[in-house]
Amino acid sequence: MNTRSRTSLGVVTVVGVTVLSIALGACGTSGSGAGGGAPVVGVDYPRSDTDFWNSYIKYTPEFGKELGLELKTTNSQNDVAKLTANAQTFISQGVKGVAMAPQDTAAIAPTLEQLAAKKIPVVTVDTRPDSGDVFMVVRADNRAYGEKACRFLGAKLGGKGKVVMLQGDLASINGRDRTEAFNDCMKKNYSGITVLGEATNWDGAVAAQKLQTDLTANPDVKGVYMQSSFALAGTLQVLKQKDLLVAPTDPKHVFIVSNDGIPEELKDIAEGQIDATVSQPADLYAKYALQYLKAAIDGKTFEPGKTDHDSTIVKVRDGLLEDQLSAPLVTADGGTYDGVPSLKHDDKSLWGNKLS
Repeated sequence: MNTRSRTSLGVVTVVGVTVLSIALGACGTSGSGAGGGAPVVGVDYPRSDTDFWNSYIKYTPEFGKELGLELKTTNSQNDVAKLTANAQTFISQGVKGVAMAPQDTAAIAPTLEQLAAKKIPVVTVDTRPDSGDVFMVVRADNRAYGEKACRFLGAKLGGKGKVVMLQGDLASINGRDRTEAFNDCMKKNYSGITVLGEATNWDGAVAAQKLQTDLTANPDVKGVYMQSSFALAGTLQVLKQKDLLVAPTDPKHVFIVSNDGIPEELKDIAEGQIDATVSQPADLYAKYALQYLKAAIDGKTFEPGKTDHDSTIVKVRDGLLEDQLSAPLVTADGGTYDGVPSLKHDDKSLWGNKLS
């Protein structure tokens, strides 16, 4: 009979062994490379052109050292072909596991099959594959991102007006989740708000150009939902050019909600330039991606349920579990907006306030 025990990650099952105490954060040699050294794992960084992913890149080696893992790293630069090549490099290096954040969640399936054939466990970070199995997905509930953004803007606009949604990439599960949830929430709760959806492929220049066009054609736009901080600088520049970058108390103010929780967003909320963000935990993405890889190397398995790090493991489909980490709404006052609680921008628990 399998015996179940909670660990720092969640519910873990070890066949035939009663686990009394497990500290996944401790260094160990199980699953290590030749000579009994530190386990070697591959980490592919998806891109290094945003503050969010640069923060993830900063945190990863810190947690790798803490866990006693030797890291081999690559950067696929938002290119699934490069990610495929990087995975081949990891295989040739004899890694025991791979963490990746595929931006094209449909095209990654063949690469996952190749790694599975080599019995190399994979943890995906921030995104989950449309098909194929991985050991664990580490991300937040991206539908909740869209829902929280919708509720905030719906409350601020009093259920009326126009908002521009600067979408990510609809080839990504994140872009689809955030877009669908925002649209569904608006349709259900704020039928008086018109949503102008703009696909941007996570490209800041494209987002700025489309926002410029929308504001010219629709001078009555009163809200902007940026699905990531990739659009932050361009959005503020466009609003400034149109003399709309004004204090929240000014009738001309355009309410802005973003996703990420980078330090720049928190500063902009404090200064009244944007109004809210949803904090996506770059530090915890790095931490738990590597902890789950170490767990896979050590032969552990997991089940759906609550964890002891304020998250829930859910079963997405057969062969795919997802640890949905906490991602709070962040605002200037820490208030509640149409039933959604928020943290104040200077809350010390936010990862964006922990960076020097």
